[in-house]
Amino acid sequence: MFWTRISRGYITICMADTFDDPDSIENSGGTAVETLRRAIGDRYLTYALSTIMHRALPDARDGLKPVHRRILYAMSRLKLASNGKYLKSAKISGDTMGDFHPHGDAAIYDAMARLAQDFNVRYPMVDGQGNFGNIDGDNPAAARYTEARMTAVAEAMLEGMEENAVDFRDNYDGRLTEPVVLPASFPNLLANGSTGIAVGMATNIPPHNIEELCSAAIRLIKVPGTTDEKLLDYVPGPDFPTGGVLVEPRENIAQAYRTGRGAFRVRAQWEKEELTRGQWQIVVTEIPYQVAKSKLIEKIAELINAKKIPILADVRDESADDIRLVLEPRSKTVDPVVLMETLFRQSDLETRFSMNMNVLIDGRTPKVCSLKEVLRAFVDHRRDVLLRRSQYRVDKIEKRLEVLEGFIIAFLNLDRVIDIIRYDEDPKAALLLEDWSKDHPKAMSEADYTAPSNVIGPDAEQLTEPQSEAILNMRLRSLRRLEEIELRKEREDLWAELDGLEKLIGSEDLQWARIIEELKETRTRFGKKSPGGQRRTLLEDAPEFEEVPLEAMIEREPITVVCSSMGWIRAMKGHIDLKQELKFKDGDEGRFLFHAETTDRLLLLGSNGRFYTLGCNALPGGRGMGEPVRLMVELPNEVEMVTMFLHKPGRKLLVASSAGDGFVVAEDDVIAQTRTGRQVLNVRNEVKALVCTPIDGDHVACVGENRKVLVFPVSELPELGRGKGVRLQKYKDGGLSDAKTFDLADGLSWLDPAGRTRTQSELDEWIGKRASAGRMAPRGFPRDNKFTD
Repeated sequence: MFWTRISRGYITICMADTFDDPDSIENSGGTAVETLRRAIGDRYLTYALSTIMHRALPDARDGLKPVHRRILYAMSRLKLASNGKYLKSAKISGDTMGDFHPHGDAAIYDAMARLAQDFNVRYPMVDGQGNFGNIDGDNPAAARYTEARMTAVAEAMLEGMEENAVDFRDNYDGRLTEPVVLPASFPNLLANGSTGIAVGMATNIPPHNIEELCSAAIRLIKVPGTTDEKLLDYVPGPDFPTGGVLVEPRENIAQAYRTGRGAFRVRAQWEKEELTRGQWQIVVTEIPYQVAKSKLIEKIAELINAKKIPILADVRDESADDIRLVLEPRSKTVDPVVLMETLFRQSDLETRFSMNMNVLIDGRTPKVCSLKEVLRAFVDHRRDVLLRRSQYRVDKIEKRLEVLEGFIIAFLNLDRVIDIIRYDEDPKAALLLEDWSKDHPKAMSEADYTAPSNVIGPDAEQLTEPQSEAILNMRLRSLRRLEEIELRKEREDLWAELDGLEKLIGSEDLQWARIIEELKETRTRFGKKSPGGQRRTLLEDAPEFEEVPLEAMIEREPITVVCSSMGWIRAMKGHIDLKQELKFKDGDEGRFLFHAETTDRLLLLGSNGRFYTLGCNALPGGRGMGEPVRLMVELPNEVEMVTMFLHKPGRKLLVASSAGDGFVVAEDDVIAQTRTGRQVLNVRNEVKALVCTPIDGDHVACVGENRKVLVFPVSELPELGRGKGVRLQKYKDGGLSDAKTFDLADGLSWLDPAGRTRTQSELDEWIGKRASAGRMAPRGFPRDNKFTD
């Protein structure tokens, strides 16, 4: 029986046979107590290490994660050569899962499909046949519908596997063995890049050009002290499979390669295409790496619909096998550079690729490496591969020489060998016991024979077991003089090769020279003269460009803004007569009506004290009834519109609440950059924003619901950016009805019930200090307690 108790951060696990009461278990000798932190920490650490080493981070030597390495090895076992047959992807992923990678087949197929996508991988390692996805972001077809085989690049990664080039380990169930790392003929970590998220760390490495990487590796071998800055002469920057233009300054690139962390600005490649009658359009031929074309077009279309780029009229996708995005300007007078620079700033036509070169530098230890450290890990790995392959060849040559010496002895003593095979009951034993150095003058005639000390020669007394076995297995057609000559020639060639290999193993200089030759061969094979080997990403300096304000890109046209009491707003073309009758929805009527231009901005104050900003160019047309303001800005349904007016830079406003609190605010400070608006006047409970009027004079006039009027200087009000404000007028009951500013010398004016303007010049009776009660309004003051003129 098991009992578990969690209390105060501790977990208690108890085992007992006869306990009935869990409380009595704590006093028993079978209680095991450990902190919850330690229990979870140990288990989570195991999971973290597994994720880091066996899933998310690539090996610096071959640049592969385990899943990719196992896929390529499984394909090599299936003999899917680059010039051979295709095989169903389901078979490949199934064999990989069953033999080496005990995870989901969907994850394996996704990893394999990515290796076949030339828009994701700079040098694809899988040659796919069928739908393997596209740059629009569409997923590959199911594994049962596609076929695949290896590419020449993948074969270069596996070259030398059969020559003991790398270590092997048991697979997950011990039935088979798998390579710990691939031989890798080129720096695949940098050539194809890698991305992954582990526990507490991540990696993101951009792809590069193989020819540049091989040249940098050769330079590092010849001059081990080469700095990262010098390597930049050979590897100037990433080379993305989708091309584009790298506009990151050289000093930033050098810093990124030196530290292993940084970012690269990549933008689309474009050109201006001339049309008839002076018209033109922009054609985008390459887009940034890892940007889905369909989503990019959707984003640009959203910018057009939101009128955030008024000088752009339309976007079309005319792509086939290549990229062709057509951007139409609003008019032929638009500057194409201004249009593209604006798009670069507001869309994914320009992106930043963040590099984090976090890799398993020795197959075990994660480390953020510089460019030099990654290349050094690769060339050191290539040296290990070279030594292992050389030693493997030495062992093979020694075994072959041993057999050849046996064949030569047999030819020099052919009659005796035939007699033994023909008449002896146990030919193998007889061959082993025969003394070949006596009574065989022909065998002793090779005075010039010299063989390695560990290889038996024709002057030996007895044959070895492998020699005798080879003689017995020899075909009769081989018993001819020509075969003996060929054996002697093969022996001489093997001696020469063996001598060269022994010198290679014993000389570090010869080893590095051989590695340089191999890198040059790889550079020739996959370099700029090969299909797809040329650099695709151009390196340029970003042009100096001052961001153009939105207003400067809007075509200036006169409009008339119409907003109803229910909040339906529209913009009618031209400046119409403000007194003419307009149509509204049933039960609705006009409230705000004024002339404006498309370059103007509207300010709307809600009763919640928030200012909202609308661009006149974004207002709906005037043919219908317009659209609700609440759909254009996030104005809550319970919030009323206090006022709406055109923004004038530099002007100051008087804002006040129904409680009689207010202050002066700069109009430039109330501009909102988002649909949610900007909170300026703080109100709470039943208090609402009530007054917003421009400062146009040296005094303020307030009137309360009690019809008392107070006049005081504007200078007594503070200027704030946001707040509740100060008391304008004191009330015993009720609150503020209205407020306005005016010049004291001109007097205070208002409209009487008959619509006539009346002015009160003598205001000494109503002038007082701010926050005082004031006096009853002058005779003839409107009954609605509003200043209107």
